[in-house]
Amino acid sequence: MTTRPRLKLGSHLVPGLAAVALFVVMVAAFVTASFPEPQGFGGDVNITASIGYAMFNLGFGEVASESFLVAFEIIDIVLVAALVGAVMLARRETGDSARQVLADGGQRLKQTLTETRDDETEGEN
Repeated sequence: MTTRPRLKLGSHLVPGLAAVALFVVMVAAFVTASFPEPQGFGGDVNITASIGYAMFNLGFGEVASESFLVAFEIIDIVLVAALVGAVMLARRETGDSARQVLADGGQRLKQTLTETRDDETEGEN
């Protein structure tokens, strides 16, 4: 006979209620948000050059925008850190480590174990 599931009240109920409350707040923020009408660009405006000028805060662009130099540098630092982290994780270590034992398909471990068994059997004779 099966029984119906019961609601467990306890310490795990608080994070669930917090998640539901956060979801309600986010839905309310998205539903009540108002955005201006899209304006677009003129037909003779060089958008690519304006983005480049705005990124380095040069002020020569035909389209008014904010400076993105700080955002560009932050993204640069984060990407370099991710690249260095990936290289560090992918780097092979020297010496006898568990990673090196597994990298050769277990051949060195098998050889070590068979040598140990041969030494034990020789000692018994």
